[in-house]
Amino acid sequence: MASTTTTVVVHQPVVVGNRNGQWSSGQCDVCDDMGICMLGLFCPMFIGCYLANNYGENCCVAMLPGGMVALRTHMRLSYGIQGSICEDALIISCCGVCEFCRMAREMRLHQR
Repeated sequence: MASTTTTVVVHQPVVVGNRNGQWSSGQCDVCDDMGICMLGLFCPMFIGCYLANNYGENCCVAMLPGGMVALRTHMRLSYGIQGSICEDALIISCCGVCEFCRMAREMRLHQR
């Protein structure tokens, strides 16, 4: 007698992040994740390498001129977050460390 298997769905799919095309946290919400905050404060280059590596890019992307702008743009497009390349460049050049922390929080949220 042949056996059959039945798949039962136990968990419903979950939508991660905001549906309105916004970042899940503000740029200055650095205290939302103290580990990321401390890493960004004391080792900003390391958090850039962490972001690039976890996003599937070479760690050296964080050290290249424009590398983090490209990473932020790609992340924003992948997660359906509104914005422009010009905005990405301005935010990374003016408030890079805070933005690296926000990008790390967003990445963690989407990897759950």
